[in-house]
Amino acid sequence: MGDSFSEQLMEDSSFLKADRRLDTELVDKVILQLNRIYPQILTDKEATKFRNLDVPTNVRLGELLTHLQRKGEEACREFYRALHLHVEEVYYSLPTRLRLRDSLDPLTSPSVIQQRYVLNDRGPLFFLGSFSFAVGIALLYYYSESKLSGGSRALGMAALGLKRKAQEVLIWYTEESFIK
Repeated sequence: MGDSFSEQLMEDSSFLKADRRLDTELVDKVILQLNRIYPQILTDKEATKFRNLDVPTNVRLGELLTHLQRKGEEACREFYRALHLHVEEVYYSLPTRLRLRDSLDPLTSPSVIQQRYVLNDRGPLFFLGSFSFAVGIALLYYYSESKLSGGSRALGMAALGLKRKAQEVLIWYTEESFIK
């Protein structure tokens, strides 16, 4: 990565303090993660201090960041892990992450080419027209069958080119209409 986590946290701290997506609940989740999983990084007394709701969230976050920088490299790395776990969208919008993503050399890492898969490039009007046509044919068939008996015969003839199960269903349907 080049930079140490402490240096990255120093660079990202102004962004984190100003970001409105880090509300009280998310900051508390990160503090609890650090306290419960890594009590050597954040003790119960320190976690209680940083979870004090009387202090504004950005002030508490700023104090937490300076505390973690004083604790060392391991504490900063675990803060980034907790941030990635609980607030992924903020993690990926950090200045150091954006710089790291932009600085990747396209010759050393394979680039992912986004392809758009188009199933039908004719648009929504074509779909609506086709659907309306199919509904019209279905309604025409439904209402004309009661008046004409030839519709059921045509259905029986349509069964000739189909698989066995579909033939049985269509032939059964035509036989039912002859019985009526």
